Amino acid sequence: MGPLAGVKVVEIAGIGPGPFCAMLLADMGADVVRVDRREASDLGIPVDRRFGVLGRGRRSIALDLKSPDDLKTVMALVAKADILVEGFRPGVMERLGLGPDACLAVNPRLVYGRMTGWGQDGPMAKAAGHDINYISLTGALAAIGPAGGAPVPPLNLIGDFGGGGMLLAMGLLAAVIEAGRSGKGQVVDAAMVDGAALLMSSIYGLRAAGRWTDTRGDNILDGGAPWYGVYEAACGRHLSIAPIETKFYAELIGLMGLSAADLPAQFDRAGWPTLRQIFTDTFRRHSLEHWCQVLEGTDACFAPVLTMGEAPAHPHMAARGTFIEIDGVTQPAPAPRFSRTPSATPRTQPETGEHTAEVLRDWGITAAG
Repeated sequence: MGPLAGVKVVEIAGIGPGPFCAMLLADMGADVVRVDRREASDLGIPVDRRFGVLGRGRRSIALDLKSPDDLKTVMALVAKADILVEGFRPGVMERLGLGPDACLAVNPRLVYGRMTGWGQDGPMAKAAGHDINYISLTGALAAIGPAGGAPVPPLNLIGDFGGGGMLLAMGLLAAVIEAGRSGKGQVVDAAMVDGAALLMSSIYGLRAAGRWTDTRGDNILDGGAPWYGVYEAACGRHLSIAPIETKFYAELIGLMGLSAADLPAQFDRAGWPTLRQIFTDTFRRHSLEHWCQVLEGTDACFAPVLTMGEAPAHPHMAARGTFIEIDGVTQPAPAPRFSRTPSATPRTQPETGEHTAEVLRDWGITAAG
């Protein structure tokens, strides 16, 4: 099931954005075969495989990439694959004998996906790093955080997943479409620094137009504007508001019981401190439950700030099935949704090597050695 049914993917086991990319492809129906190491590794896979959400939906074959016989088996898989996904530092796959030149020699239509933090070239290409380092270099981290405070890491959503794995998935699918026309594969170099920078496109545009400053907490989308931010309710819980458009702003202040005539103008920056204090005082007069009853479902651009424990049970999330349960583990459902070729419910992450014999049989491969 899914729009990618019939697409064959070889995933060289890794961590973070590479597995996220492979999960997206598997969620959409691709036959993703993860090549795991025979020996124990530090890939961050939980002891209980049910909790390895990023590993869901694919099959596992266990091989030793330094073994000549196992290398032949990997190359046999590559020869039949549409896509290969790897997330090592530049040069590692080449040293293993699995670099793009070797793989494209046995499969000229192969789309070879490379996931790194710094990219395949550049002065920092071979340095170690993690999400927070990559987004530091793009201007993204410097823009996130409270006024007068230090930058705040936005989990590892921008570098690893949005600017990394999701960007690689898009690049792979674009290259597969092109290969269908040209009959030729190619290398997709997805770097988290590139992807994180790309996610900042609109902000860079605002800055160039003189509508965004480099001061945190001073802009319309970083908490600087009093009508785009988070407030505390009387119960100690928090809520978010974002009525950027004038008509939505008017609806919010009306539902809050305020009068525009008594407030600074929405875009009067000099009046923002006064407006923020009024909003702070008003929201603190009632509980979050009260504000949900008054504002939820309106055009005031409101939502309660929910924990991960609460989010799946919210009526909207439940109605859409945004979260699913697999083997007792609540997790996000596959997305986006397809009207004619819907994604199936994913399988739990496999045990290492669980499908070795099955994959070789299904792909018509005889193991070397």
